Amino acid sequence: MKAYVFPGQGAQFSGMGKDLYEKSEKAREYFDKANEILGFDITKIMFEGSKEELQETKVTQPAVFLDSVIRFLVEEDLKPDMVAGHSLGEFSALVANGTLSFEDGLSLVSKRALAMQKACESNPGGMAAILGLGDDVVEDICKELDSDIIPANYNCPGQLVISGSKEGIEKACVVFKEKGAKRALPLPVGGAFHSSLMEPARVELAEAIESTTFHQPACPVYQNVNAKPSTDVDEIKANLIAQLTGSVKWTQQVQNMVADGATSFVESGPGKVLQGLVKKISRATEVSSL
Repeated sequence: MKAYVFPGQGAQFSGMGKDLYEKSEKAREYFDKANEILGFDITKIMFEGSKEELQETKVTQPAVFLDSVIRFLVEEDLKPDMVAGHSLGEFSALVANGTLSFEDGLSLVSKRALAMQKACESNPGGMAAILGLGDDVVEDICKELDSDIIPANYNCPGQLVISGSKEGIEKACVVFKEKGAKRALPLPVGGAFHSSLMEPARVELAEAIESTTFHQPACPVYQNVNAKPSTDVDEIKANLIAQLTGSVKWTQQVQNMVADGATSFVESGPGKVLQGLVKKISRATEVSSL
């Protein structure tokens, strides 16, 4: 069985999507439509923008979404057996399996980005990658810390990202190194994603999601908050809303997809980060990219 997976924020780079635009008329139509929906020339920033421009939240999330989704949509007759996305990538996955239209997916991603930016400004925070410790060890240490730090991204065995206040992250990194972590590395992100500090964004996005039409998916989506497959529209909506303040259980998602028969994972989007994570989670699977 073939699974299609879609990356999240951080996969962006200058020049992303330009190959699609140049070789496919269908891709050009999608990019032009995106410029209209967003109200600014995102394609110019994607193709020619500086690193700083691409790191602006209102640009980053739609840019990664567009590269991921258009790369998938221009291919003929792709029929995934299952889909999944890492954080932001879950919206791309929902377009790929027909739950969301291209237009509605992009609109939600744009609203998500702006809501998260506002939450970052009102509730400053950060994230850090903890390398070399088991998930259970990281979870236990987080519980012992006298702070708001929580496990946020279960990326692969031995790589778990924590999230919380800036002060809490600084103190936590010291503690994790003392407890034997190979590295405790603060990440260059704008806020404490997938933590309670994103609650204002969750409330704002919930309203947008509830007012958007979700269609019956063509195949299951394995979602971040519970790592389980779903084809129920109401359940998909609830999990998508909970995702902003909940952990991304990517390790568990991939494990469950493999257990349910996935033998090949195809990454659609900029970069190859997810291929590397999938291989670390399940060495026997095949990985490739569109």
